[in-house]
Parts: sequence; C-alpha cells; structure tokens
Amino acid sequence: MGGRRAQSDPGAMNAQAADSRRALLLDWLNAALSAVDGRRRVRAALANDPRSGPVSLLAVGKAAASMALGARDALGARLSRALVVAPDGGIPHALAALPGFDCREAAHPVPDERSLGAGDAALAFAAATPAGSRVLLCVSGGASALLEVPAAGVTLAELRELHALSEASGMDIEELNARRGRLSRIKAGRLPRLFAGCAVEGLMISDVPRDDPALVGSGLLAGVKVTLVGSLDDALDAVLRTARQAGITAVRRVPRLAGEASAAARHVCHELALGPVGLQAWGGETVVRLPATPGRGGRCQHLALEAAKHIAGHAEFLVLAAGTDGRDGRSEDAGAIVDGGTIARASLAGCNVDVSLAAADSGVVLEATGDLVCTGDTGTNVGDIVLALRLAPASGQPM
Repeated sequence: MGGRRAQSDPGAMNAQAADSRRALLLDWLNAALSAVDGRRRVRAALANDPRSGPVSLLAVGKAAASMALGARDALGARLSRALVVAPDGGIPHALAALPGFDCREAAHPVPDERSLGAGDAALAFAAATPAGSRVLLCVSGGASALLEVPAAGVTLAELRELHALSEASGMDIEELNARRGRLSRIKAGRLPRLFAGCAVEGLMISDVPRDDPALVGSGLLAGVKVTLVGSLDDALDAVLRTARQAGITAVRRVPRLAGEASAAARHVCHELALGPVGLQAWGGETVVRLPATPGRGGRCQHLALEAAKHIAGHAEFLVLAAGTDGRDGRSEDAGAIVDGGTIARASLAGCNVDVSLAAADSGVVLEATGDLVCTGDTGTNVGDIVLALRLAPASGQPM
C-alpha cells in the first residue's frame, strides 16, 4: 500500500515491453500516485502539530488505511482510538494490530451488510467519544458505499438499487451522491453532528469536481473545517513536473473529463492528433452505461480501448487511462496503455473489439493485447488520469 509501482501486464508481448515510451507513461503514473499517497499527505498535514491530548480518528474510504497510518505517524500515542473502514483487502495487518484501532472492511462500490455494520460502529464510536475531545475525520472517495446508516424506512435493497440505477443510466457522481445523501442519517453534513461538544476537523483526499467537501463521501465532511490533503490537481502537477524533467513537452488539458467514456476517448484522440509532440494530460471520471451482465473492466479500460480504435495504425500515438485507486471497475487492473498496434493485436488474438465494448468487457481484449496496467492497492483515490503521448518510437524500436 502506497509503495507499489504501476507496471504493464506481465503477459505483454516483447515488442510492447521494449517500448521505452510505455516506461515513460508508467513513470508519470507512479509520480502521480506518489504525490497523493494518503499516508504521506496526512503525515505532512499533521506534522509539528503543537496540540497535546488524545485524538480520536474516524477514517473511511479507499484511502482510509493509508490516511490512518499517516495520522499515527504524525501523532504517535496521542492517537488513542480509531475506527477505520476500507474496501476489501484494504486493511494492512500493521494497522489492524494497533491498540485502540477498530478496523473493518466493507463492500465497494455496492454497499452490503458490512456497510451497515460499519455505520452502526460509527454511531457507537461517536457516542463513546468524550465531550471536549479532538476528532479527526479522514474521508476519501469510496466512503459512500463503505459506510451506511440509512434514513428511517430506507432499506439496504434501496441503497443497492440506487447504485444499479446509476450504472444503467450513466448518472454522474454529483447526482448520485446527492441522492445518497437524501437516503442517509450521516451523509450530507450529518456525520460531524454526532460528535457533539467535540473539536471536529476533516482531512480529505478528493476524487470529485471542485474538491467539494459536500460531494466527497456524499458529504460526510460538510459543515466542518476541512483540510484538502490530496487532489487530482496534485497528481497531475506531479505528472507534468516529471515529464518536463525528462525533457518532454507536457501540457494539462481542462476541463475535467466527464460524460460517456467513448465520447471522452474521441475527444482525447482528437486533441492528440491536433496537438504538439509531447504529452497531454487529463483528469476526471467518465461513465459507461452497463448492460445487464457486464464483463471485465471499468471506465478506464473502456476509454482506452475506444481510444485504440481512433489511433490504430499511428505509431507515434499512445494513450494511458488509469484509476488512481488501482482498481478499474470489475477488475483488479488500474487501466491500460494502448498504442497504434493495439487493434491489430486484438484482431490477431481473435477479439471483436466492438462486441467487447458493447458488453463492457474491454478488460478481456486488453489482456489479450498485453495492454493492461496493474498497480495493486495504491492507498489513495483522486479519480482517473488519462495521458496521451505523441512521440515517435526510438530508432529500431518495435511498434
């Protein structure tokens, strides 16, 4: 967690593995992930804190464990008790073994009974916090599904139905989180109120537009002083800085990518074709309307495979699309790097690209072409990164 590096699919063809441009893209992705590592950023935010006395911590989200570790690094024994809620596989043994720490895993992106259990634990944690205590609320993307305390009369089935509706309709994150807030007893600014009489402050790693605390975790932090410790801007700044240090012209494109992944892919490839030699970088989150039985992969792999269609045959073009949390949709992969030969490799492997895209099964094709990118759990989550590189292959380097 937090120390893993992005790498290409271990099964990638030798020709791709030898492409030094792919190594550059992976270096830039790793720079982005390092820049927004939850442990590092929280430790820095709390460093040299002059206040004494015990601190209670509630951390929830994809970066919950790394943020909790950063708080422990900075505060030491002052961090006397904590509740940490992370996705499956997101709690390292070193954290779970700390005295006074209640560490739980729950489902993401669809809440389950464990999400309700985590919500009950949060209510009990708040009730047991002495008045006058200092409380840190560490929230990152993914918190909405992991921590659920439904409003009166709302069932888990209704919460799950909302998620299914969002996938089928391509609902954007702002609308989804607004609806989640209306179904909750702790979202939309209600969580801090549970700590009555306490000094409550928030630390946030943002995966939403405008880094709005009213949106991250469906508003778990609204209404309190919030310190932004990691954002998409930080990640993209690190990409540009690292690329320029390598002598590559690099520019950031705005606004954020949003809407349908296929449309975003067309936009990225249009800018790539018209733009200068070098790197163009985007951030954001797109959507994919899912069929009844979607296959393997997520929005980043879908965007990458759509992009591969547009850059087919162009040896100078590459596109990386990856989720900064390390997991893209229904897969264990962060995303993919595609190039001008991806579609040809797919054809040789017997894949029908259009059929796979319609079935939301892009990951199967990208595995066959050797284009997947793996990071493992990253300890952060600031949304997706798309890097488009226009650079001729090195002399003698295969496509």
